[in-house]
Amino acid sequence: MGESGCGKTSIALSLLGLLPKDHACVSGSISFRGQEMLTMNDQALQRIRGAEISMVCQEPGISLSPVLRVGEQVAEVFRAHRDWGWKQCRAEAETMLTRVGLPGTARIFSAYPHQLSGGQLHRVVLAQALACQPALLVADEPTASLDASSQADFLVLLQELKEQFRISILLVSHTPEIQASLADRLMVMKDGRIVEEGSFEQLYRSARHPYTRAMLRRSVFAETKESAERETVSFREKI
Repeated sequence: MGESGCGKTSIALSLLGLLPKDHACVSGSISFRGQEMLTMNDQALQRIRGAEISMVCQEPGISLSPVLRVGEQVAEVFRAHRDWGWKQCRAEAETMLTRVGLPGTARIFSAYPHQLSGGQLHRVVLAQALACQPALLVADEPTASLDASSQADFLVLLQELKEQFRISILLVSHTPEIQASLADRLMVMKDGRIVEEGSFEQLYRSARHPYTRAMLRRSVFAETKESAERETVSFREKI
């Protein structure tokens, strides 16, 4: 968590080697399951992207081609990482679209991105990201472009899928309420550095850094992680 421009998205993109090499220099170490990712070549990174680590961006249009049907775009993830025929890839894509809560799967599968709502597109991108059941999902401001109703539903879905797939989520957000409802451990960034980390309740009650205190006290109902979760559920019920 941190203000805009502090480096949250840069860290997320660095994990998958997606920062343009002619504009950014990534140094240090990125270790994933005992593998040093900074020294990997592009071929090795391609095997990890989408299969072991996947990413959801705040704008689904970045991840989806406007000229391909969304179901086929989910099926392509399976074809890239599984030794399956196209028929099985399509069938698994339909299953994934159902698991992320998209009704009328046949209609959704054959739709183009412009034919779906913003909330539906976010679920399609989530289906892409979880298709191969990765160990880590990087979610970069995944609800930033959604209205309040769609945002609440998406957060509940994300929590449910986290438990079903038993995956870790690196959630990038500057909103304390969202972090309170999902995060087990919170890292606060300022000016490109992590200045503090701990559980949400721990940092809310006894943050050492003044920047952390300012960000968390800005929340109107996140007195503890538990109370924030109750408020999120209550808010959703009202909708």
